[in-house]
Amino acid sequence: MKKLFIFLIIILAILAAIFYLSRAPFGVTKDIKWGTAFSKPFAIEMGLDWQETYLAILDGLKPPSLRLPIYWEDVEPKTGEFDFKDYDWMISEAEKRNIKLILVIGRKLPRWPECHLPAWASSLDSAGQQEQVLNLLTQIVGKYKETPNLYLWQVENEPFLNFGECPLFGADFLGKEVSLVKSLDSQHKIMVTDSGELSMWVQAAKQADVFGTTMYRTVYNKYIGYLVYPLPPRFFWLKTNIVHWFYPGRPIIVSELQAEPWGPKLLYETSLEEQAKSMNIEQFHANIEYAKQVGFPEVYLWGAEWWYWMKTKHNDDRFWETAKIVISQ
Repeated sequence: MKKLFIFLIIILAILAAIFYLSRAPFGVTKDIKWGTAFSKPFAIEMGLDWQETYLAILDGLKPPSLRLPIYWEDVEPKTGEFDFKDYDWMISEAEKRNIKLILVIGRKLPRWPECHLPAWASSLDSAGQQEQVLNLLTQIVGKYKETPNLYLWQVENEPFLNFGECPLFGADFLGKEVSLVKSLDSQHKIMVTDSGELSMWVQAAKQADVFGTTMYRTVYNKYIGYLVYPLPPRFFWLKTNIVHWFYPGRPIIVSELQAEPWGPKLLYETSLEEQAKSMNIEQFHANIEYAKQVGFPEVYLWGAEWWYWMKTKHNDDRFWETAKIVISQ
């Protein structure tokens, strides 16, 4: 009887802890600010004119803020020779429209294969790549830190998630990157991101002024096929409260809300029928409603290039028009 009593007390304590941690955390709101993102190389891979697509996003969707990765392979095609003209143009066009920018910098950035190295850097060993990445950050931050519409720096993308063709460099090197950016620019905060479903966030949040979580609902795994995450919105509240236990008040936003398909092949290699298995207009609306229920103050929709591709290449503007309405809220 005594053992049973102790067991029941333990169970009740665990349930109480789960209930406490899954309560609405600091920062939850119904007044969500919506933005989106743009990837120049992905637009090209989708067969789009990347400049046309970028301007369509700025002028058609009118996002108040935009997440813009600056790819290493784009800006340093040869060792020590930097070419920023494309990003100068993108940043200038956003500035003309008073669109705030999150500039994503580093070696591991959004879009497959995650590591976006110039060819010359691929042959370097880990130490050599790290040295060159620090030089890359020095160049980018020095160039753009005075940008009037710069909102945040994002250093690396999901640096603790083993995803893509991209060996991880670990927490120590991320700390060096964050410290370097802060030493070069003390005026802007730094975001670090991690997986919403596959991480506990604490390690990434430790390095961040702002923590960004991804939020995916339907994904594809080569072993089990399509998977719909059976996670209620409170799952994100629980992890937020754990982060706030260690780092009280740390801002948490959705840096990447799934608003495009995820299938067995790269998106531009996938048929429309296959794409619809993970993203159709009903799922699009459902993902947006899910993010509203979580209630983080900023949400960045992921997939603007695909919406434009659907609109211009397949005469289907439902995703584009829905995103426009959501972003304008």
